Amino acid sequence: MLKSFYSACLLCLFTHLFAVPAFADKSQQTSLKIVFPFMNQHDTGGHFSYFPRVLKLALEKTEATDGPFEFTFHTQGFTSARTVAELKYARSINVMWTNLDEERKRDLLPVYFPLLRGMNSYRLLLIRAQDQEKFRAVRSLEDLSAFKAGSVSNWPDTRVMRKNNLPVVASIHYDLLFSMLAGERFDYFSRGLYEVWEELRIHGNKGLVIEDSLMLHYHSPIYFFVNRKDKELADRIYRGLNIAMEDGSFDELFFSIPGFKQGYEEMSNKNRRVIDLAPLYPSSTVGR
Repeated sequence: MLKSFYSACLLCLFTHLFAVPAFADKSQQTSLKIVFPFMNQHDTGGHFSYFPRVLKLALEKTEATDGPFEFTFHTQGFTSARTVAELKYARSINVMWTNLDEERKRDLLPVYFPLLRGMNSYRLLLIRAQDQEKFRAVRSLEDLSAFKAGSVSNWPDTRVMRKNNLPVVASIHYDLLFSMLAGERFDYFSRGLYEVWEELRIHGNKGLVIEDSLMLHYHSPIYFFVNRKDKELADRIYRGLNIAMEDGSFDELFFSIPGFKQGYEEMSNKNRRVIDLAPLYPSSTVGR
């Protein structure tokens, strides 16, 4: 009898210690660790700040269902190509943002939610102020091919321009391109509507202006990307972004970024001549 009593007590004790509660406390879950690419100090107030903020918004929208997260920035700055490699091989970061090309579609896992409402598919040109009249004479893609573009070596935009027979001077460093443009190494720098206003604010003292008569257009949405094995994270980000879109918090953040409202309105500017370029991918092949 006494032996049976002790056996029952031990059973109750082990049941209490190892039973899984029906409603787990989310605060006790292991936090998802997000490491985002390095951000320069001057990036945190401009258009660059949007991408970590919208990612955090998506993760917050799914925190109740998917658990807590910790968000940090990597401490070292990489070139664009190195950033892609770090994510591909799951080394130092686990999320980045960029536009799509064949290599990134193969090596990384895109989250097919367009982060910029089409603004990256419409491009304005940063030029030297003294060259404005030359660009006002451009009426076609053939006319534009008389000028040299500047771009980063591994950007999809570089391949788009070369695919359309536009001469390109490439650099591995984004920051150098503004000084190269001012120094007449090339004639224009094609920039998305979401970024050009902030870049002009930072680099306008180099004698650069936004060209006032042209707009380039090719399908080039920007997505978040994760490592190909990180399907759960991709799914969480996608669900969170859709929740934010439905409840209005996505738009609230989007239009709070300096230059985004101006860029979004510029897409419908009828006073610009739009030159269409063939994209790397038809819009039907790259998700939303």
